[in-house]
Amino acid sequence: MFIQTEDTPNPSVMKFLPGREVLASGTREFRDESDAMASPLAVDLFDIPGVTRVFYGTDFVTVTKDDDSEWPHLKAPILAAIMDHFTSGVALFSNTTAEAVNETVYEGETAAIVAEIKDLLDSKVRPAVAQDGGDILFSRFEADTGVVWLHMRGACAGCPSSAATLKSGVENMLRHYIPEVTRVEQAL
Repeated sequence: MFIQTEDTPNPSVMKFLPGREVLASGTREFRDESDAMASPLAVDLFDIPGVTRVFYGTDFVTVTKDDDSEWPHLKAPILAAIMDHFTSGVALFSNTTAEAVNETVYEGETAAIVAEIKDLLDSKVRPAVAQDGGDILFSRFEADTGVVWLHMRGACAGCPSSAATLKSGVENMLRHYIPEVTRVEQAL
């Protein structure tokens, strides 16, 4: 098994491509060791000193390191953990684990605006940020102010250029296509 690595715009995050499907659809983020308990691979990655976050995409894993660790020291154990996992045949998740989705139900014109926002994110934004090992998910839309709240995940979370991505890229695009959108903010 050959695993490729790619740098991301976030110097604290590296993208690992195992050459096979990681998730059939969607993404999954593990922010700490307690989150990681749902996935044997995430547990193994958090066991490596210096690993602070793990993110799964459809065909990649991104790993975030702490400021005191260096990639030359972390890459080999991370590659070994990913290789061991995929060659072992162990399931990616311990049980049927799904992230809880607390989604607001929108009605009328607001529901149409939210559907359009989600469609633009899914068709234009998410594929681009996935190339960099991250994801951007819709959080909520405030119809009275026109503010869209988005979650930055994977390499996008904490990336030095994430604010520019949100403001220059995503906000401008959403405002162009959807006049009701006035601003885009990062949800925590």
